[in-house]
Amino acid sequence: MKSIIALLVILLSSLGITNTAAAGEARAAVAANFTQAAKEISKFFESETGNKISFSFGSTGQLYAQISQGAPFDMFLSADQIRAQRAVTEGFAVPGSRFSYATGTLALFSRSKDFVQGKETLFTDHFTKIAIANPLTAPYGAAALETIKALGGYEKSQPRLVQGNSIAQAYQFVYTGNAELGFVALSQIIGHNEGSRWVVPNRFHTPIAQDAVLLTRGAKNEAARAFLDFLKHPKAHAIMKRHGYDLGK
Repeated sequence: MKSIIALLVILLSSLGITNTAAAGEARAAVAANFTQAAKEISKFFESETGNKISFSFGSTGQLYAQISQGAPFDMFLSADQIRAQRAVTEGFAVPGSRFSYATGTLALFSRSKDFVQGKETLFTDHFTKIAIANPLTAPYGAAALETIKALGGYEKSQPRLVQGNSIAQAYQFVYTGNAELGFVALSQIIGHNEGSRWVVPNRFHTPIAQDAVLLTRGAKNEAARAFLDFLKHPKAHAIMKRHGYDLGK
């Protein structure tokens, strides 16, 4: 009888049918700009490994505050390098686990066709509000503010700035018409041709290098380790590129 069971196990394994009870689970704190890419990557990851990943999305600063206060996350996908490194330095993450998984791209976006005409749009009187993410907590917001200042448009734009808590909220301001235009992540708009946009050259701001790190809470979580490894897989890289990211260095 035992030999029959053993043969069945071998047969099921050869057919790719595994014991789902052995699958693991992990929780990830993920920067809001990476929402859609993370969800798509996790589908591939779960189908190939059986492991389940749940996400909490938000601004990098807010997520880091939660981590520092003991939030039950196993890994952290930051929108910058600073907070990922802080997580290691301050003892919230596993030393040696930090790596750059993607480099983000900023875009100036409006839902109105032909509204955005390159960087010159910032110097027009055609808008009353321009949305950005909070530059203190969201790296895309910091990049947006750097861009505005680099272009010499801060004085004209400053009275019209409206801030979202995250890049997701900044995008919502534009999408709902509460702001005529805004600086968003290219990943948020790359899947459609609606409206008008200007993809911001990275020479106007500090590169948005995004780092991931294994948190100390997830140090022994094999599902968390496997997911971070999967972010380096060609399948994950293809998804990131499709969502408007360059690969991490």
